[in-house]
Amino acid sequence: MAENTNVGGVLTIGVDLGDEWSRFCRLDERGDVMEEGRVKTTEARLKELFGRFTKSVVAIETGTHSPWVERVVSGCGHEVIVANPRRLRLIYQSTNKTDRLDAEALARLARMDRKLLYPIQHRGEEAQADLSVLRARGALVEARTKLVNAVRGMLKSFGKRVKKCSTENFAEHATDAVPEPMKAAINPLLETITVLNQKIAAYDTTVDTLAQEKYPETKALRQITGVGAVTSLTYVLTLEDPSRFRNSRSVGAFLGLTSRRSQSSGDDPELRITKAGDVKLRSLLVQSAQYILGPFGPDTDLRRWGLKLAERGAKNQKKRAVVAVARKLAVLLHRLWVTLEDYEPLRNAPRTADTQTADTTKQKSETYVLKEG
Repeated sequence: MAENTNVGGVLTIGVDLGDEWSRFCRLDERGDVMEEGRVKTTEARLKELFGRFTKSVVAIETGTHSPWVERVVSGCGHEVIVANPRRLRLIYQSTNKTDRLDAEALARLARMDRKLLYPIQHRGEEAQADLSVLRARGALVEARTKLVNAVRGMLKSFGKRVKKCSTENFAEHATDAVPEPMKAAINPLLETITVLNQKIAAYDTTVDTLAQEKYPETKALRQITGVGAVTSLTYVLTLEDPSRFRNSRSVGAFLGLTSRRSQSSGDDPELRITKAGDVKLRSLLVQSAQYILGPFGPDTDLRRWGLKLAERGAKNQKKRAVVAVARKLAVLLHRLWVTLEDYEPLRNAPRTADTQTADTTKQKSETYVLKEG
């Protein structure tokens, strides 16, 4: 392929990333196709291709390869826009969808108005590596849960049950419940669960070390009962930079915990949450919200607000209350991260007259406790 030069404008390149091969389309300043083709999705081939292009705006979609591809292409001197595929109906709802046309569509959207791509920001390489520790731990926890459920199901088919216990102690309790005819099938599973417990415990130690030594800001987040090392570290590594949000309330929408909107004229139905953003972090926040509202959750403003919301009586209101608490928790964690303040769990609770009088003598800092709504 012959070298092309920029003749008086910003060139745009769209790249449709694939596991083995990626398609690219290069437009000139008038929007005409200068060059298109495919390239092997490897660091060496991408460096070779983009190293010979003059400085351009390169649009790619977020995906498995997009973090490292962004670093490679940026290192060649180009400006990279990482598009949000959830917002690109022009591409994924096209009736004539091919990799070549997708690459051209990305290039044309980047040339027209980059905001149409709803750009996202990838986390840094170091943060991505540390987050992989949490992802690996999560994979083992998921595997352990599936094995525990499989063992329980097989034992039920023989009329046997394992009494309720923690997952860590399941293998020990299940051993006594296994009938002789099933030992050959189930004992290897119990041994695997034991090994997984040991591996998960090792990951927990690594997570605690990362949180305490490398990310000390997680200590402020763990002031909230129900938010541990895994949740706080996942939160910090996923958001990475708290200043990227203009206000704390934006975090709820970023993590997909706000409702969809489909307003038309006077019709404004109540819809489900968007579920945008990081799935794992959203799941952890929901788990923390369930603990806060559960029987072991301590008395806090957040718990009181959530329980009051759950009592409104609408269908599925308890589930909605959990999601609402998760959203407020996401905002509260961001506020604690930014301010590093001491968390006051009952800041909005009724106070005595003496306490209120004493508070008036203190300089009030910006509140991080959220109002209802």
